[in-house]
Amino acid sequence: MTTVIKAPGEAAAEKRAAGTGQTRGRGKGGSEGMVLNVFSHGFLAVWGILIILPLIWLVLGSFKTDAQIGGSALSWPAHWEFDAFGRAWTKGIGSYFANTLIVMVFSVPLTMLLGSMAAYVLARYPFTGNRVIYYFFVSGAMFPVFLALVPLFFMVKRLDMLNSYQGLILVYVAYSMPFTVFFMHSFFRTLPTAVHEAAVIDGASHTRIFFQVMLPMAKPGLISVGIFNVLGQWNQYILPSVLMQPQTGSDPERYMLTQGLIQLQYQMGYETDLPVLFAGVTIAMIPMLVVYLSFQRQIQAGLTSATLK
Repeated sequence: MTTVIKAPGEAAAEKRAAGTGQTRGRGKGGSEGMVLNVFSHGFLAVWGILIILPLIWLVLGSFKTDAQIGGSALSWPAHWEFDAFGRAWTKGIGSYFANTLIVMVFSVPLTMLLGSMAAYVLARYPFTGNRVIYYFFVSGAMFPVFLALVPLFFMVKRLDMLNSYQGLILVYVAYSMPFTVFFMHSFFRTLPTAVHEAAVIDGASHTRIFFQVMLPMAKPGLISVGIFNVLGQWNQYILPSVLMQPQTGSDPERYMLTQGLIQLQYQMGYETDLPVLFAGVTIAMIPMLVVYLSFQRQIQAGLTSATLK
């Protein structure tokens, strides 16, 4: 082996050259990262503006008159009028709001309970046909609602559940199950097996293990998928429009909130009362904003946990 002895000046020159190359590399990577950050933040800013401006226009319109709405879209109201909310509530928004709450009080908990139980069994208990049943659930999320409207209508009609709360609750649960099972399946698969085995050794039953051990450990996923189910069922329009129509003259109207907003527009006829319509949409929007903002951190934690696992 030949050892090359370099002069101190040459060694220093090589170190300076190597340092210059590393600095250039860092500078190039840093500039690319800066460009990417500027682009991503700019895109998020534009996206945020596109979402926030319509909301501001909608809320401000609830406190204006028809002339002010037609005059300037984003101007502040000359006089803050709250009468539109009262008129919207008395014209049917109150009853539509109550109907939607009645359905969701039962549909969301049932979806979470049945979906979590199915996902737990499919994730923790291997048996013949396990994957077939899992893919059967997941495949339900691949078909749009429009494909099943006609057979669904006749099925619910045969069960004599048209324009009934229980009929819509069952349909909501059925259409929310695929996503719930798919989402919760990943959480139950990654929960520690040692905890499950310890509960079995202590003599806990399968039901007790699920409700007292495994379900509390999957709390982040439950909160996340629960919020998604609340948002999806609250904003559902196609299914109530098909299944919640009065069948006879004596059949009461049980419109959901999304249907009620359309009915509110129909009731106006040729009379323009845009503040009432804006107030109705604001009333329908506020609960979902409150729910999402209240559980925003839990939703992010649940999605992050699912990604890391």
